Amino acid sequence: MIPSIPQPRALRAAYVAYVAVFFILLALPLVVVAAFAFNDSQFPSLPWEGFTWGWFFGSERPMIGAFHERGILRAIGTSAFVAVGVSVLAVAVGLSNAFLFNRYRFRGQGILYIFMLLPLVVPGIVLGISILVFSSRVANGLWDMAQWDVEALRPGLTLVILGQFSFIATIATLVIAARLQKFDRSLEEAAMNLGAGRLVAVRTVTLPYLTPALIGAFVVAFLMSFENFNTTLMLVGSDAPLTIAMFDRLKEGSTPLLNAVSLLLMLGSSLLALVMIAFQRK
Repeated sequence: MIPSIPQPRALRAAYVAYVAVFFILLALPLVVVAAFAFNDSQFPSLPWEGFTWGWFFGSERPMIGAFHERGILRAIGTSAFVAVGVSVLAVAVGLSNAFLFNRYRFRGQGILYIFMLLPLVVPGIVLGISILVFSSRVANGLWDMAQWDVEALRPGLTLVILGQFSFIATIATLVIAARLQKFDRSLEEAAMNLGAGRLVAVRTVTLPYLTPALIGAFVVAFLMSFENFNTTLMLVGSDAPLTIAMFDRLKEGSTPLLNAVSLLLMLGSSLLALVMIAFQRK
């Protein structure tokens, strides 16, 4: 733990070996999935039948690629729509929460903060079932009392967005609050001394400082929403996001098409992460 203290060579070698084995075990499943996306076979397994781009660009059966499979493309669009909605809501509420817990002190603040963190420790499938049961009872009660059929309370994209938002907003709050705690409030006071109002000072001084955190929170929320499965499975309707569509296809039998889609997801996630890192460094 103290780098300046000399360490035995055997201990250093064991540490390097441990780190190497850790990253190999972490990356090996991803490498296998990516490799079989190029297998010229109907099954993502050995033996290797040859290299092909068909599972990406193929347009004729039995090898229809990811860029020509309408069901997959429709599911990607649905996932993107849900992810953008969840990300916008999570960043907006996360920004408000960060100011609330950082700038104000009030009775019950600690309990409220714990309640905010609870969705992170509740299993996603339990969270999805709870939201589904609650919304269904409210919808059924409205129908019994006033004959109102509220579609937003039935399984569908609205419930998916609300279900994912319920725990992703917490993560966005933590990301934004971590940067807000480092902000020097004397900069806001200086702006107000020069004639700016409180809202103008926040808009012109604080928000530009928080911009990297806001973008980082948006990217994290987008990726978590796009790849969420457990909560989405309980709340989805007829419009299935990508993870649910892939799960349904996997039940029918796996093909290298799923490997190709998984590889595209890995590349997309890595690209977004690199863009976020580059922006924060800039």
